[in-house]
Amino acid sequence: MALRPKHKGIKRRLLLLLLIFLIWLGHKEIGRWFYPFPHQEIIYHYAGTHQLDPLLVVAMIKTESNFDPQATSPKGARGLMQIMPETGDWISRQMTGEPLPPEQLFNAEKNVSLGTWYLSDLLKEYQGDTILSIAAYNAGRGNVQNWLKAQHWTGERHTIDQIPFLETRQYIRRVLWNHKVYHYLYGEGEAKLSLEGPKNIAKLL
Repeated sequence: MALRPKHKGIKRRLLLLLLIFLIWLGHKEIGRWFYPFPHQEIIYHYAGTHQLDPLLVVAMIKTESNFDPQATSPKGARGLMQIMPETGDWISRQMTGEPLPPEQLFNAEKNVSLGTWYLSDLLKEYQGDTILSIAAYNAGRGNVQNWLKAQHWTGERHTIDQIPFLETRQYIRRVLWNHKVYHYLYGEGEAKLSLEGPKNIAKLL
C-alpha cells in the first residue's frame, strides 16, 4: 500500500531531523553526502568575480535545481540557477551586449555566470540587503517593490510571513537554511546568515 501524502510528509520530516541531528553531532561526512558541492571551481570563480559569498550561491543552486544543469521548471526557468530565457537574454545584453540563445542556459558555467551577475545586480539595487535580493531573485524585482510600496512586507527577515507568495516565503527560508548548512560543512567560522537552530526546521518544510 502506498503511503498517504500526510504520512510521506511525516517520514520526510523525521529523516530531515535525523540528518540535522547527525550534522550537529559533527558527522560532516554524512552531511556532505546529503549536501554535495559540485561545480565548486565554477561557483567560486564567478562568486569571486561578482563579489558574492560562494556559499550563498551554492545554497541558492541547491534550492533552485539541486545541481541539475538540465533542470527546467514548470514556468520555463532553466539550468543550475533556474534562469528564465528572457531574463537570461537581458542579463547577457547587460554583460556583453549580445543576445543569449536559450539553450545556453543549460550550460553550467554560462548559467552560473549569468545567475551570479544577476544576484550581484540585485544586491546593488537593494544596498546589500540579502533577504530582499533573495526574494527578488525568486519573485522578481517588480513584485518585491510592490510589496514594499504597499506595505505588504517590511522587507525584514523576521517578517517573511508577510510575503504574499507562499513560494517566495519557502524559497527564502530554504536558501537561508541551505546557506547555514553549507557554511557549517564547507566554510569556516559562523555563518553570515544564521538561523536560530534546528527547532525552526518545521518552518522550512
